[in-house]
Amino acid sequence: MRGIQGRFTLTEGANLQNSQQIAFLRQMQKELKQENSLNVPLEKMSAVVFDIETTGFYPEHGDEIISIGAVKVRNGEMVEDEVFYSLVQYTQELPEEIASLTGITSTDLKNAEPLSEILLRFFDFVKNDTLVAHHAIHEKNFLQNASWKLFRTPFKHRIVDTSFLYRIADPDLGLTRLEDLCIHNDIEVIERHHALGDAKLAAKLWCAYIEKTKQLGCRTLSDVYERLARK
Repeated sequence: MRGIQGRFTLTEGANLQNSQQIAFLRQMQKELKQENSLNVPLEKMSAVVFDIETTGFYPEHGDEIISIGAVKVRNGEMVEDEVFYSLVQYTQELPEEIASLTGITSTDLKNAEPLSEILLRFFDFVKNDTLVAHHAIHEKNFLQNASWKLFRTPFKHRIVDTSFLYRIADPDLGLTRLEDLCIHNDIEVIERHHALGDAKLAAKLWCAYIEKTKQLGCRTLSDVYERLARK
């Protein structure tokens, strides 16, 4: 996918169905190379670990994305200076419990850019990399919903859940929360419930479990899926 700078101009207050945005996103999807990441060694797989904060859990019932954070992983290590973060415009009053949890205010969101613009920049940041998320079904549901609602195109990126690795490396641990798994792996928990902070925690967790699964003979995603299928 080519960089978005200079490719088109977005007008302030553009309609969510802006034809330029839709055409551009569809072109990006066509250019997306479906690299067979299944057989790439996990430590060599180019990944973007990401997290979203939302107003609730159900995009089909009107819940919305309010922030996106992401960080790249290369050669099995998090790349600290290759990050993405943005608030997302939300014109309603943010639920009090969400504001308290995330530290985001309704004023912050009213002054932010629309989701359509943020997603175009996010997809350009991701390019052909494999997406990774903790409890990825949440992120996948919202991105699928937004991609179709805003651009009338399906969401085509692969998203890998961190649980795929820790279910193999620590099958009897019984932990699922991001902070608990980080503590178990001696990862300092900071900036919890901030999209970029959580993305960095998930990236460190992903890297830690790459090493653990390698030691158990799972070197690729294909190996991981085969091992999980036998459970």
